[in-house]
Amino acid sequence: MDAVQAIVLGIVQGLTEFLPVSSTAHLRIVPAFFGWEDPGAAFTAIVQLGTMAAVLLYFRRDLWNIASAWLRSVRARERAPQDQDARLGWYIILGTIPIAVLGLAFKDQIENQFRTLELVGSALIAFSLVMLWAEAVSRRDRELTEITRRDGFIIGCAQALALVPGVSRSGATISAGLFLNFERTAAARYSFLLSVPAVVLSGLFELRHVGESGGAPAGATALATVIAFIVGYGSIAFLLRYLVHHSIAIFAGYRMVLGVVVILLAATNVIT
Repeated sequence: MDAVQAIVLGIVQGLTEFLPVSSTAHLRIVPAFFGWEDPGAAFTAIVQLGTMAAVLLYFRRDLWNIASAWLRSVRARERAPQDQDARLGWYIILGTIPIAVLGLAFKDQIENQFRTLELVGSALIAFSLVMLWAEAVSRRDRELTEITRRDGFIIGCAQALALVPGVSRSGATISAGLFLNFERTAAARYSFLLSVPAVVLSGLFELRHVGESGGAPAGATALATVIAFIVGYGSIAFLLRYLVHHSIAIFAGYRMVLGVVVILLAATNVIT
């Protein structure tokens, strides 16, 4: 991987991590369109640390309040914290368990079998229907302050679906939030907060593979990560503003078109 490829993939990661279109799928599809080698699951996990740094910066006050309140509840040995931020801390931990368990259990499949273009295209199309269904049935009348332990676990299970490239972490968690009747912006904010432990742990776990034979070199990976951070920060701000008055239907439409194109091109060996 050269500098140009690293910059392009960093921009792709930054643009697509927070939009419900699947950054993992795009990091598989874009290199295929250009005839580049697949950067691999390790590159994808590490570059996501760049966009996660954007989340940490953008939501720094929220995350500080949640972490502080959670630690106070732990010291006080509160079984049912009354503080909303403390509860959010526990719900985020609870919601991270499904993706951590399944990520370790299916590590080999995620890094190999799940990265076929046919599967990516199919997941893009299939989950688009789920997103449209969520938009259609949601009442969108709940605020984030109303979240419960059950909600946190359900949204966490939805996040685990994003282990399949093409599903989209934000698409899965925002859709789950909509099914639970949260407002779009509330679902999106919780989606971003919930992603922090999973993405950080995944990226740190894969750091040992940087530069290994067949993978992207360390320099290119670092460059792509920095670019992803810069672009990702802008993407967060855009999506939160967009969801105030718009649905996620436009993203579902884009995913369907892209999925069909990918399947057709892969089936005819135009891209591999």
